[in-house]
Amino acid sequence: MKLEGRVLVLTEDAETIGAQLAGGDAPSLEEPLHYGVNTDAMISGQACTLGYTGEILGPYFLENFKETVAKDGVRAGGFQVVVGGDAYGSGSSREVAVVAHQGAGIELVVARSFQRIFQENMVYGGMPFTTDFGVVERLQAGEDVDVAELTDALPEFFQQVARVGGLLPYATAWLNGEKSPWYDVDRTGMTMNVVEKLIAAKAWVGGSPADKAGPSFGMGLVRPGDQVLCRAGFRGMHEYTAGMCMALYEEAFGKVQVHEPEQVACFEDHFVLIDSDSVPDKVKSARLMPAKRLAAEMVSACEEHGLRLHGPGRDLQEGVCHRIVVEEYGRPGDIIVLTDSHTPTSGVLNAFAFGVGSTAMTFALRTGLIPVTVPKVVRVVVSGDPQGVLSPKDLVLHLIGDPYFREEHWRTGPTDTCVIQLGGPALDHWNVDELSVITNMTVEGGLMTGVVEPCKAITDFLREKRGHDYADQLVYPDDGASYERVIEIDLAEVPLTVATPGDSRNRLPLAEASDVAIHNVVIASCTGGSLADLRAAADVLRGHSLHEGVRLTVTPSSMMVAHAAQKEGLLDLFRGLGADVTPAGCGSCIGNGPGVPRPGETTASTTNRNFDRRMGAPGPVFLVSPAVAAASAVAGKLEDPRSL
Repeated sequence: MKLEGRVLVLTEDAETIGAQLAGGDAPSLEEPLHYGVNTDAMISGQACTLGYTGEILGPYFLENFKETVAKDGVRAGGFQVVVGGDAYGSGSSREVAVVAHQGAGIELVVARSFQRIFQENMVYGGMPFTTDFGVVERLQAGEDVDVAELTDALPEFFQQVARVGGLLPYATAWLNGEKSPWYDVDRTGMTMNVVEKLIAAKAWVGGSPADKAGPSFGMGLVRPGDQVLCRAGFRGMHEYTAGMCMALYEEAFGKVQVHEPEQVACFEDHFVLIDSDSVPDKVKSARLMPAKRLAAEMVSACEEHGLRLHGPGRDLQEGVCHRIVVEEYGRPGDIIVLTDSHTPTSGVLNAFAFGVGSTAMTFALRTGLIPVTVPKVVRVVVSGDPQGVLSPKDLVLHLIGDPYFREEHWRTGPTDTCVIQLGGPALDHWNVDELSVITNMTVEGGLMTGVVEPCKAITDFLREKRGHDYADQLVYPDDGASYERVIEIDLAEVPLTVATPGDSRNRLPLAEASDVAIHNVVIASCTGGSLADLRAAADVLRGHSLHEGVRLTVTPSSMMVAHAAQKEGLLDLFRGLGADVTPAGCGSCIGNGPGVPRPGETTASTTNRNFDRRMGAPGPVFLVSPAVAAASAVAGKLEDPRSL
């Protein structure tokens, strides 16, 4: 690769970026670089509705980044290399973020560190990348850098994928019996933590569908940094991703049957609220019709391949995919993957659940396998009493905002991954709905997922929802298991916490944000729309009224939640206060539903992500617990619910 175009350096300073777009030279790489260049910035939720090819998405790459980049600004500027800071690729599993780079003419991505899903998407999508800033200097000096050099620096499985031309050609080779495990499948004799046990039990140890006996699974030992293929359990897609997955599937494999279709479901959840009355006409006009086309592609694929389909008017209940997977599909001991970064929600069930891109899902649909880089594991042991007010949302915002996670102190190599294993006596204060907020938001801290150790909340939930406790499938850590770090947290030392605008890791004690005026309150999403969340909000709102000028949107996270909340009178309470109570679904946190900020508004939201413009419009968004959201709706400012 020779540098025939330009280098775009994404600094913290918007003026420096603007100067480059106007034709100026790239600044020094010693300039402060933007932290957490996220996938919403790379390609917005609105642009994602338009399709999934580089030709379509290239013009929208980095549009509105720092309110500086115009549509087609990167492609028109002739940029060939993009440079970012730490945590590049934060956020969504959307593989179209990589496609948008390619469509904009980017041939190399350089950053201090990459987030796990985005990095995998680059590998599987054939986008060269490196954390070696010396490569930029070599290119700028006129050197012809061999891209194979960058590939050779990657772990063995990633190298194999690159050599055969991508993950889907690798799938074909595996199906034909042409691949064998490149890792030692006979290791035994050492203790393992929950995460290592979950992976080892599902790891491929040999064989293929081409063999009479088929593939075999189950190893005695895995360790951090190992790359293995694992047997996937439940696999899921939604409207943003299913069309791309099935297009890739048919291109690579034809119209053959999906592997174990009974373990697959699709979800109409991200677009179902776009045409709500309270959604601005500008949003509807930009998103509704292309969203309907993507949804139609998914429905057609489900019909053709015999896949389950959840959504309004369907045979299976509507709601946010992650809530439904917890309610109906997830099981202890399973590996669960969806084409959505918030798949870790299901880690609350003592499962190994993580988000993947479209190519990885296509691989899993055909083979039943999913590649796994064995993560480092941080055990978080929680004790103390939440005193009836501290919520898991406060705890996880406090946790991922800690410098240890925000600055990735656990990282020693560019392809390292990390997981939180959650345990301790304080877990008994919360139910599965509440604990799932913690596992869900581990990805916001740059982590692969979160896994809850067996506890009363899990067994109670499984008995109530599934009819038995799955005791034989629960996975416990070995005594003496190894961890990257053990963090002990006393809830008495955790303040009510908010995330300030721009990133979920921007933690701040609520007490230090009490002067922030709030105009728009959203109680919704896979981290804010469960029955426990609606109860917490109702307990604060009961007996009060909304502050003048405050809008309140409430969206149950599933039809099951909506029915229970209606039966308890919660939805009528919200309606009586003037709230916009919507049907079950996703969308508000990504600008596809009610709650889109109006000009001049500041938002308090129970959602899990507050990137700039993510909610569909400019305007600061603070992430809060349901109780704090409700108190803020009453006070007209960020408010401690105890003050009411």
